[in-house]
Amino acid sequence: MRLCEDGSAACRDGLSFHCLLLLLLATRRLRPWPVLSSPQDLLPEGFGVRLDPEARRSGDGRTLRGGSPLRLLRLSEHAANLLAALEAGAPAASRPARQLARRLCEVGLAHPAPPPGGPSASEATCVVPVRDDPEGLAALLASLASNPPSPTGATVVEDGSRHPAAVASAARRGGARLIQRAAARGPAAARNAGWQATDAPILVFLDADVEVTPSWLAPLLAHFADPSLAAVAPRVRAPASATDLLGRFEREASPLDMGALPSLVGPRRRVPYVPSAALLVRRAALAELGGFDERLRLGEDVDFVWRAVAAGWTVRYEPSVEVIHRNRPSWPRLASQRYRYGTSAAPLAARHPGDAVPLEIAPWSLAAWLAVALAGRRGASTAAVLAARRAGKLRQSLAVSGTSPLAGTAQLVMRHHLASGGRLAAALRRTWLPLLLAATRWHRGRRLAVAALILEPLTAWAARRPSVGPLRWIVATLLADAAYCAGVWRGAGAARSAAALRPRLSRTPSEG
Repeated sequence: MRLCEDGSAACRDGLSFHCLLLLLLATRRLRPWPVLSSPQDLLPEGFGVRLDPEARRSGDGRTLRGGSPLRLLRLSEHAANLLAALEAGAPAASRPARQLARRLCEVGLAHPAPPPGGPSASEATCVVPVRDDPEGLAALLASLASNPPSPTGATVVEDGSRHPAAVASAARRGGARLIQRAAARGPAAARNAGWQATDAPILVFLDADVEVTPSWLAPLLAHFADPSLAAVAPRVRAPASATDLLGRFEREASPLDMGALPSLVGPRRRVPYVPSAALLVRRAALAELGGFDERLRLGEDVDFVWRAVAAGWTVRYEPSVEVIHRNRPSWPRLASQRYRYGTSAAPLAARHPGDAVPLEIAPWSLAAWLAVALAGRRGASTAAVLAARRAGKLRQSLAVSGTSPLAGTAQLVMRHHLASGGRLAAALRRTWLPLLLAATRWHRGRRLAVAALILEPLTAWAARRPSVGPLRWIVATLLADAAYCAGVWRGAGAARSAAALRPRLSRTPSEG
């Protein structure tokens, strides 16, 4: 039985999680959805689904647009009825319903809703890598004890601390098993030592500067009822109680916070990676992939997630669960953190060609923004023509695919173009800042610098409305991005490779 027709290949514009907009990208013909027969192609029996908050349905209920990457999905009448039942809360019981549910989850149009009764806390154990943070370790272990159910036991891996006795004392007081290492080998090696010293089927990796919250564990464990799942991560947030400027900025702009919307995780998804500050991983996936890459001192979590996805596993982000991550104590420490994160870009680009890029953008959108930057008002006219042509091609694609042209196509194209401009501005700050500053010698370069350094952060401030004033928000953003950029260039120089500096131009099938 044919359940649906897929109206597009994956959009390759690479929208980041914070810029995802509802742009409809369609190919020039519909093709039947291939018959799925493997158990891995079916959502487990009893699972429900919930539509993605950014997914949209046509009036007849048979066309879905959205997902990550963005696409158009055309449903048969039978599939539309199955989806209506799933939306009403019915579990996926029949084979066609499970097939449809899996397909919707795979393309990001929906997300699984696991039933009660998944793996229990007794099937999980906690692994905590720590170096020189006995106070944080004590707070984490206390939060685990005060927010049951918690994983069965905790293994603390002390990784060459300068004062190991203090860490050992905190571990003993918290009732944790302790593994001590005389020399620091990095968080990847510490996590590997921890999970290899246990036999639990599910490993809960928590950093020592994290604290868990009430009812945190069960919703995450429930996802492991899906045998295709390798890992799931909660949302990592800075404390809401912070009153200082640094704390309030981190609450809104922490690099560990992947946002408020659920997602599949992987390159060109809404959430491209999840941090290992709080990460639940299936033991079988760790064993298959050889654990974390111990050659990486930073970015080992991104590397593990991308290797898992490439091997056919699923990784999910579940923001309905939040854990709290302690803020950096000072602005220099924040800048140091961002710098170190930046140094991981080059090693990741070497291991994952085409995935660790500073910017992925459609050629027509890049050409339009360059026209505005280099030619002023005349360039704006050129940009308008390019956007109009893109909207026209999109309407033609919809007509050829057998669906009615959607109202507001031009508006959607323009919103996508503006989002691409935001990503371009962010890349100029975070990767190409030296080139941007050099360009200020020319008038048009100064105009580009104002847009990237002031206007785009101000637009982000207006959208978020954080408890930080606009001027301070801009200054804090520039500090964080400049530090990250310095790390990117330092890493690229050490690797003698420009892979982490090069953008990627993406062309969708509907673009001529």
